Amino acid sequence: MLRSAAPHTVIVKDKKFTVSVPASRIRQEVSRIADELNRDYAGRTPLFLAVLNGSFVFAADLLRLVSVPCQVSFVKLGSYEGLESGGEVRQLIGLGESVEGRDVVVVEDIVDTGLTMSRLLESLRAMKPASLSVCTLLLKPDKLLSDIDIRYCALRIPDNFVVGYGLDYDGFGRNYADIYSIIKE
Repeated sequence: MLRSAAPHTVIVKDKKFTVSVPASRIRQEVSRIADELNRDYAGRTPLFLAVLNGSFVFAADLLRLVSVPCQVSFVKLGSYEGLESGGEVRQLIGLGESVEGRDVVVVEDIVDTGLTMSRLLESLRAMKPASLSVCTLLLKPDKLLSDIDIRYCALRIPDNFVVGYGLDYDGFGRNYADIYSIIKE
């Protein structure tokens, strides 16, 4: 089946967005991260902990390229309301299995302020994993408010609101293969 090229701009709800990271670049960076994970976890059996909802596309693509034996689980945290992080982090769905003594890799779609990730890492450290690392598709280094060691980062982006490849605006826009940045008017 032939597919036409993605539109350069899209409208999601009441906002206009333009392509900032094409799907081809995303695939390249996801492959690079998978190679790093395969190298670093050779001979080990990590638990990949995907943060829902945004990381589901990234986690699926990434884990199809991970060749080391591994397990996958999910957690859901939230702090976004509309276009801004609300600052208050709420744990919505918890982890079902023990991470004690395990190598845990948190898979996230985007780290911007770092507040959500800090809360999750604090909770996970209390569960005594053997190791704990962060793997994110996107990082907004200029917006970080928390000192977080991010071992695996596919792309660093400016402080723009983005949708696509699992990222959303009020639940919409996750289905795009490219990543789109908001057009400020």
